[in-house]
Amino acid sequence: MSHESGTVTAFLGNTRLSSGSREAVTRTLEDHYPGDLGAILVFDDATGRLADLDYWDAAQTAPAPSAGRPRLGVKAREVTLLPRHWDWLAAQPGGASAALRRLVEVASKDAPNARQRRDAAYNFMSHLCGDRPGYEEALRALYRDDDAAFAELTAGWPGDIRRHIGHLLAG
Repeated sequence: MSHESGTVTAFLGNTRLSSGSREAVTRTLEDHYPGDLGAILVFDDATGRLADLDYWDAAQTAPAPSAGRPRLGVKAREVTLLPRHWDWLAAQPGGASAALRRLVEVASKDAPNARQRRDAAYNFMSHLCGDRPGYEEALRALYRDDDAAFAELTAGWPGDIRRHIGHLLAG
């Protein structure tokens, strides 16, 4: 399950520049680092993956509001379930779609599990730490849940990077 978040963290080399909502980080980067935007890496805080930011002024590029019912972004998809699952969904208040939306909302609000947190740290590390001493051993320690070895192997890495890995592992 994807747990992409609305919060991101931006790095320029070893330095953490900004962290927060996508909009706040975008504004900070545009205001304070306009010449460096191409060199800045932005990571999703839930997944550790690279994230894209829209550096255009949203107010200037947003479409004009239109009359009528607003689009809700609903996309029809196909779901394969057993007949007993369909029966249970049909008996729920609001029908199958409403029940599925409620289930997805509850599941998506759950805190990421340990594996998702380790995977987020790995995704981040694969972009900024691959050439650091002890990188491969640190990954092995990460997936063995050997916190002491991991801390020792990463002790010489830049502080902003170590702190962000800690943030990702904490969830």
